[in-house]
Amino acid sequence: MGKKLRAGLVGLGMMGRHHARVLSTLENVELVAVSDPAGDKHGVAAGRVVLSSVSELIKVGVDYVMVAAPTAFHEEIALQLADAGIHALIEKPLAADIESAKKIADIFKSKGLVGAVGHIERYNPALQQLRNRINQGELGAVYQIATRRQGPFPARIADVGVVKDLATHDIDLTSWVASSKYSIISAQTISKSGRPHEDMVFATGRLENGIMINHIVNWLTPFKERLTVVTGEKGSFVADTLNADLTFYANASIDTQWESLAAFRGVSEGDVVRYAFAKPEPLKVEHEAFRDAVLGIPGALEKIVTMEAGLETVKVASAIIESSQKKESIVL
Repeated sequence: MGKKLRAGLVGLGMMGRHHARVLSTLENVELVAVSDPAGDKHGVAAGRVVLSSVSELIKVGVDYVMVAAPTAFHEEIALQLADAGIHALIEKPLAADIESAKKIADIFKSKGLVGAVGHIERYNPALQQLRNRINQGELGAVYQIATRRQGPFPARIADVGVVKDLATHDIDLTSWVASSKYSIISAQTISKSGRPHEDMVFATGRLENGIMINHIVNWLTPFKERLTVVTGEKGSFVADTLNADLTFYANASIDTQWESLAAFRGVSEGDVVRYAFAKPEPLKVEHEAFRDAVLGIPGALEKIVTMEAGLETVKVASAIIESSQKKESIVL
């Protein structure tokens, strides 16, 4: 692969420390600089000088930067990096609103830079298996994708609500698994924790290819749940992304002897298969994909979550919030 890429990290919070760990051990990459105006509360720097601004980090000389700063600062940081000709992987969501997300996507494209968004669920082995199996026709026609992402309130979040923090995972993974954009969305939200942002959302809608979707997302539940259920012609896939498990529940075609039910064309329970597959750490796979894209390795660009895809997710998240405020469905 030749010389090592010089990488920088902006944001040394809860996510920043995980990115630092992966970048420090990533083959053909050297983490040369870290930056956070609030300092290094979690001891992420590991002996490196902690810079206080993005401009200082740029002066050090880096090939690409991982941006793990709060969402509110994404636009400002991304534009600085793009102006300096530096590739960037930005934590999800791409930006706090559609206008900012579009600005970021446009400038990276115009400058020919590799820009990606850290929608890590795409790299979860259970969802990668799920998508591959759907694409191979193992489910037949897909009817519905339902997700549940519930758990206690995360202390790391201060600047956005549950829609832009957690639900963006489900928006992106659903669109990616189904290979289709959202066409219409309707949502309800509530706020119970005394913060200005929503804590719970129920969203339902349809994708452009006709698949029905629904998302139950909150940080008011005392247990953690990360489930994606895809139902189709031949049965249902259940992906548990907490444990990276994938199970298939087959539809069985059994002749019924009961006359009153014989006319009802439903489904019945068939074989259940829990798949065994390799389970690499999603964050490492995400960083490997971005590194390879920066290096220009053939096929690597297809493995990153593009900023255009990140912009689409911000549009859907904004539509969810708009729907809950207006109490009406939003056509995208």
